[in-house]
Amino acid sequence: MIGYSFSMNEIKRHSVPAIVRKLVETPSVFQVITGPRQVGKTTASRQIAAELDYPSIYATADYMVSDADSWLSSQWQRAEMECAKNNSPVLLILDEVQKLPNWSEAIKYFWDGRKADIRLLLLGSSALLLQKGLTESLAGRFFLHRFSHWDWAETQEAFGWSLEDWFFFGGYPGAARFVDNEDDWKQYVRDALVESTISRDVLQMQPINKPALLRNLFGLAAAFPAQLFSYNKMLGQLNDAGNTTTLAHYLTLLDRAYLVSGLELFSKGHVKKRGSSPKLVLWNNALINGLCMKSREKAMQDSTWRGRLIENAVGAHLLNYLVGTNSVVTYWRRGPHEVDYVLSNGESICALEVKSGRPGYQQGLSAFRREYPDAKAVVVGPSGIPFEVFFKTDPIEWLK
Repeated sequence: MIGYSFSMNEIKRHSVPAIVRKLVETPSVFQVITGPRQVGKTTASRQIAAELDYPSIYATADYMVSDADSWLSSQWQRAEMECAKNNSPVLLILDEVQKLPNWSEAIKYFWDGRKADIRLLLLGSSALLLQKGLTESLAGRFFLHRFSHWDWAETQEAFGWSLEDWFFFGGYPGAARFVDNEDDWKQYVRDALVESTISRDVLQMQPINKPALLRNLFGLAAAFPAQLFSYNKMLGQLNDAGNTTTLAHYLTLLDRAYLVSGLELFSKGHVKKRGSSPKLVLWNNALINGLCMKSREKAMQDSTWRGRLIENAVGAHLLNYLVGTNSVVTYWRRGPHEVDYVLSNGESICALEVKSGRPGYQQGLSAFRREYPDAKAVVVGPSGIPFEVFFKTDPIEWLK
């Protein structure tokens, strides 16, 4: 039994103080928090409101309202009335605002025409919809904060989890209360996390002709974490798969929802697209084990599966830390030689090999260094950087 004892309101993610400071010091721009579902965005917004010395209003558009313009206008009027009533600024928090039709144009209209001291905080879990509106209509008016899946350090602090706990249960704080009953935990992950994200985020990004195929593609990735999977092989595994272009598009949508990324083959100076087999990495190990039939005990006793979980956790750690930066996460392969992950930022390159205790020996790093002699090489795990150190280190350090 792991045990569970904490209050979400007591845990503050690292960005909270910075957002509070910006709401106080730079009211000329509004603040935006984006990230996966159920990683603490709404909780953070309430913590932020509690630290400010002026009132706040919270409203969510997660469930589509019938009249978007009227709904948004009403929230803005509420904020204006609160400003006048208290003769002070007011924080207006709008959650999942990207679900509203033409939301960015409406926000631009109200923000540019504001006559009261309204401090605006937008929250959103759909990166594609949110960032499209921000870049197209609201350039220069906002400051973006990215919330990632919880890393091991955060789950260790909040729940006292070991690395083995985190390798299996991943980093969704809301699911932590169910870990002592694995059947309940798996059901919560499937229903409240996976299906909720797919149905309320991915399928709303744009019209999807084959929603069943998209769900099956996610299931395939969860069954083969941290493995190379060619699009042609996917076509053979999935029913009604259509063509490779459709699969590549659906994989991009899953990536924008912080579920699955298809890492591309590294090639210095550019990243090869579609011509290479993607390496399937899930952004949170809970997404793997929530769909897997193995219990925690059996999963961690299976050396091959445990190795996949660890390798996926390394990839997820890289993706979550580097999202929104200029650094790129890829993999490398030449003939029999392979490198698990390659980080690159301009001319800086670092190859990472994960040693998890799985059988077999690879000489991928040596082959990679012969082709790219200026690259750094890092071994993660036994005989290299200990997992306890790696998962508490910002990956950008390996590029320095």
